[in-house]
Amino acid sequence: MRAEDRAARADDPADRTASNRTASDPALYDQIVGAVRAGELDADEAADLLIARLTDAELLGMLDGDSPRRLLPFIPLLLGRRPFVAGEVPRLGIPGIRFSDGARGVVIGSSTAFPVTMARAATWNPALEAEVGHAIGLETRARGANYSASVCVNLLRHPAWGRAQECYGEDSVLTSRMGSAMTRGLRANVMACVKHFALNSMENERFEVDVSVDDHALHEVYLPHFKAVVDAGVDSVMTAYNSVRGEYMDVNAPLLTDVLRNEWGFSGFVTSDWVFGTHHAVASLRAGMDVEMPLRLLRARELPNALRSGVLERSTVLQSAHRILRTTVLHAATRDESEPGTEVVASPAHRDLARRVAAESIVLLKNELVGDAPLLPLDSSIRRLAVVGRLAARENIGDHGSSRVRPPSTVSPLDGLREALPDVEILTPSRSDARAAAGVAAEADIAVVVVGLDEHDEGESVINGGVEVGVLSGAFRSGPLRAPLVALAHLASQFVRGGDRSSIDLRPADVQLIRAVSAANPRTVVVLIGGSAIMVEAWRDRVPALLMAWYGGMEGGHALADVLTGAAEPSGRLPFVIPTDVRHLPAFDSTAKSVVYDDRWGQRKLDADGHSAAFPFGFGLGYTSIEHTLLDHRFDEAGGSARVSVRNTGDREGSIVVQLYAADLSLERPVSRLLGFQKVTVPAQAETVVEVALDAGPTLQRDPRTHQWSPRPGNWVVLAAQHSPSSWDGARPLRRTAVQDEALDD
Repeated sequence: MRAEDRAARADDPADRTASNRTASDPALYDQIVGAVRAGELDADEAADLLIARLTDAELLGMLDGDSPRRLLPFIPLLLGRRPFVAGEVPRLGIPGIRFSDGARGVVIGSSTAFPVTMARAATWNPALEAEVGHAIGLETRARGANYSASVCVNLLRHPAWGRAQECYGEDSVLTSRMGSAMTRGLRANVMACVKHFALNSMENERFEVDVSVDDHALHEVYLPHFKAVVDAGVDSVMTAYNSVRGEYMDVNAPLLTDVLRNEWGFSGFVTSDWVFGTHHAVASLRAGMDVEMPLRLLRARELPNALRSGVLERSTVLQSAHRILRTTVLHAATRDESEPGTEVVASPAHRDLARRVAAESIVLLKNELVGDAPLLPLDSSIRRLAVVGRLAARENIGDHGSSRVRPPSTVSPLDGLREALPDVEILTPSRSDARAAAGVAAEADIAVVVVGLDEHDEGESVINGGVEVGVLSGAFRSGPLRAPLVALAHLASQFVRGGDRSSIDLRPADVQLIRAVSAANPRTVVVLIGGSAIMVEAWRDRVPALLMAWYGGMEGGHALADVLTGAAEPSGRLPFVIPTDVRHLPAFDSTAKSVVYDDRWGQRKLDADGHSAAFPFGFGLGYTSIEHTLLDHRFDEAGGSARVSVRNTGDREGSIVVQLYAADLSLERPVSRLLGFQKVTVPAQAETVVEVALDAGPTLQRDPRTHQWSPRPGNWVVLAAQHSPSSWDGARPLRRTAVQDEALDD
């Protein structure tokens, strides 16, 4: 029996009395959850029992946030103070969904600030990401929430995207595995929500932009990572603000119902993005968007009359209520039974995890010989270290939008180096200009320049004080909601900076600083801070060492010092390409009202157009020498695996991300496609064999008519590499049956 049919039967007035619907029974929800946990009820039956006890007002209350609209101007403040609740029914003990954001930690109160999502993508370590998810879930639950929107899997089409720091990079396979790991980690304690569905990769015009995309690009490029997270068990999906093919996502039935539910089998509930994510109260419910978040706005105003008049079908209301209750009951019955206290928030264990993740995320892009040895790790003989740059002493952990975390303390790069090098004199300039920095650099053994981006350069831009709120939705152009929305716009402008980047270069003052310092001291290390690619072509030849250290979270300064001193290996790898010329990337217009998404972006576009990268996708150096050899592989339409021999030929332990790529050599310019990866740490002079799981998706095509997947035609080969390959010499045929390849050094 379909869920909506079961709910309708449970809702039959003949089966219950009016007193049953209004009687108070605060223990009912917990009793039903206990029965599901004991195997006496399944989650569908549990939802039916609860629906049978709800009044019409309570049923409709499931479909939007519980907070009144008068709180709308205060959302930026309240988001950091308490969960936002939807569908709570105290009469029956139903807690509702209790929302907290947190792509890099819990936004409620003062919590552990982990490195941003893009930094964690650079670890290429799903097991570590699952640990982060578990920690965020634990802290979220300790703060009174049961629902976390920490899973952001939108694809990076262009590094100028303001919220790039919240995603896992430009590749669907990497994004799928990291997002799935985050989902699994969260679900031990809270319901996991994935966002923003779908095709949401620009910030400034996110409320209005319409995305055109053909079926092949949609299903083969921009949706596979969402499906992977659904397959991993995600409980909820948050829609995007943008429209796709002319339909805003809250009313986009082809994606919300035809694809998400019917094709993929998603059984959880769908929520809107906040405030401006709901454009039509009834149509959005019919399309498959279950909950308007976070307040009582459009649906509270329109659904009661629509239900009474018959404009809104009762079965549609029951269907969404059933999805919500089924999901929340199932979560409550299967989550960890131990209830965490607030002592887990920013605990020593979570701080240690944040430090470990930050260290593992740092990407060593360049480490040339200076004299007879690479500049890094720092030699123990140094006595004077210059630390310069506008970000050296700043607590700079990401944007100030909805994912902002307020940790109890933050370690800056300067703090971390001072603590790690107590016997080294740390020199800092008395002024912020390049001349002063060059002066202290000239007096030091080595100079460290910390430059990059902050919350003013990139990040979520909720709205600004001058926005014409009425253009965001026809429902807001007049009436009682307009005044509070204008107030929200002005208040938000006080809290939020960022938006899409106007340039992916460093600030001119930062470039001037690098040139001045490197001229004064040839032993210069540049540390880049940011959430996505930064162009380096204008100055990278001037410095022997270069690292990408991201927004490293509350322990980022310690982690940077760990890597610079050699206490930790720089095992991060780029989750995107850094080009030599911004023109090698897709065009990016942050003011566009309509855009076309195709299958050419990032490393794929550079490959197809014949451009070499400054640093290719997957690139990163270490402090030792590691070789690898593809031994054998098996592969079919369901995926496969490869065995790779990995040998550390150096004199210290080191890490490598073994990456398997495929390409169609029948093309004039083959385009590399990541099939799988595995991070491994190998002791000095040791050898091991690694098994790498392979994803078949990048080699398949989907029939738009039948929705069936089949192998792409062509001359497909596979290659083990340490980053996206520029040459396919030595590649082996990608056979659809188990094979034994001759050993091949890559």
